[in-house]
Amino acid sequence: MTKIEIHENEDHMKFLLSRMDKILDKIKLGGGKAKLEKQREKGKLNVRERVNLLIDPDTESFELAPLAGHEMYKEHGGCPAGGTTVHIGYVSGKQCVIVANDATVKAGAWFPITVKKILRAQEIAMENRLPIIYLVDSAGVFLPMQNEIFPDKEDFGRIFRNNAKMSASGIIQISAVMGSCVAGGAYLPIMSDETLIVDKTGSIFLAGSYLVKSAIGEDIDNETLGGATTHTAISGIADHKCEDDLDCIKKIRKIFSKLTPSDKANFNRIEPVPPIKDPQEIYGIIPKERHKPYEVRDIIERLVDDSDFEEYKEDFGKTIVCCTARIDGWAVGIVANQRKIIKTQKGEMRFGGVIYSDSASKAARFVMKCNQKKMPLIFIQDVTGFMVGSNAEHGGIIKDGAKLVSAVSNSVVPKFTIITGNSYGAGNYAMCGKSFDPRLIVAWPTAQIAVMGGKQASNVLLQIQASTLQKKGEKLTKAQIKKLTDEISEKYKKETTAIYAASRLWIDSIIDPVETRNVISLGISAANHNPLKEQFNVGVIQT
Repeated sequence: MTKIEIHENEDHMKFLLSRMDKILDKIKLGGGKAKLEKQREKGKLNVRERVNLLIDPDTESFELAPLAGHEMYKEHGGCPAGGTTVHIGYVSGKQCVIVANDATVKAGAWFPITVKKILRAQEIAMENRLPIIYLVDSAGVFLPMQNEIFPDKEDFGRIFRNNAKMSASGIIQISAVMGSCVAGGAYLPIMSDETLIVDKTGSIFLAGSYLVKSAIGEDIDNETLGGATTHTAISGIADHKCEDDLDCIKKIRKIFSKLTPSDKANFNRIEPVPPIKDPQEIYGIIPKERHKPYEVRDIIERLVDDSDFEEYKEDFGKTIVCCTARIDGWAVGIVANQRKIIKTQKGEMRFGGVIYSDSASKAARFVMKCNQKKMPLIFIQDVTGFMVGSNAEHGGIIKDGAKLVSAVSNSVVPKFTIITGNSYGAGNYAMCGKSFDPRLIVAWPTAQIAVMGGKQASNVLLQIQASTLQKKGEKLTKAQIKKLTDEISEKYKKETTAIYAASRLWIDSIIDPVETRNVISLGISAANHNPLKEQFNVGVIQT
């Protein structure tokens, strides 16, 4: 790679990061400056002020899905960040998950993406046995979309089912009612292990004063109906009355300071050492033009401690690199797609980013070995899929691909996925896509996720259209071919981007590449709270 290419790649990556930062700056305003000011007039902190004051200063934290809901629900005025912020961070020295409603976004009402985001937060808490804090300030279900929020298995009710399951399994849940807490949403704080409520601004009720008047004719104000005094002195629903938001945050921190540390998985960790090779150089490695090859080991060297790793079967199955290393002191196994065009010992040429039979078999065995060693797995995805054609099919590509999918599916060690480039088709699955339960799945701004690339999709759909017309004795004109190709390409261009994926929670976040080490380390620290109890078993595999 020439110096000019490296500079072009770096400029492109930094442009993508800058574009994302501008989007995030707007998202962080929630419902807008005017609504943030109204919060302050009511004596309330905004959602990000609450979270920032709650998290221990000068500690690592990770915001989950800040792009959730981006450019969705335009007919309803949008839903920035899904109307909720979620962080993994430290409170009084204890790592935990924080879920906080943003009352400036439709009064904190729950959209479909809000539910999906909260369920993901609860999933992370359950997988890692992390305590969870809910900062509640919500008007409940967004009624115009209730049919997409209320009735299904992975909808609104699942949150309360998870509340009960977590409490029964000993995962601590603390709820602080810092604003409205209405209707079905009222069950969340009450099903938590400890509940705080802020005087004069916090309220909990199944039906507000207007609905009570309409339903049973009773005249009552919201404060008397379900305010802090009512629920701490009369109903006994809440455990602590707080003077204001600051007092509430102070009380949560005191509660957390007295929590007993949980058992650990005891994943192997030693004193961290920074990479010898500068992580900033990653910006220049990923090609601006995504079809161009590059050396994935160059990325690994800038992620791992001392830029040192031990490769597994280096000369076999070369389109996947498997190695053991340390990241921020943690011992890990790494499975990474190799994007170079490779010549095998037999003189065959292998396309970079494609999984061949030998690569799949090697990676499957490596995944098994990491499970045997109780070593967390890191998947670095830049994959266009499995090899196709008669040679691949006759060689058993489906069988070998199934070995890898089975090994990844049945892994009991924590898995973490970093999508650096392409994430296409079954390659997404084999390299631990969202369906395969990675503890965290994040992407670089250069990531694309789709069933196949835009060019391939255009060609396939054109062939189908041409075949259909041919049966009718008709034929696609050049103008029709161009129109169809342009339409498909434009659709794919939009729907395969990392931002599109993040807005729909296909990934947990888009991260700056130089933050990759920190995100992985934070994720393993979280996973270390849950001792491994399952035994690894891949079941039946074709040989």
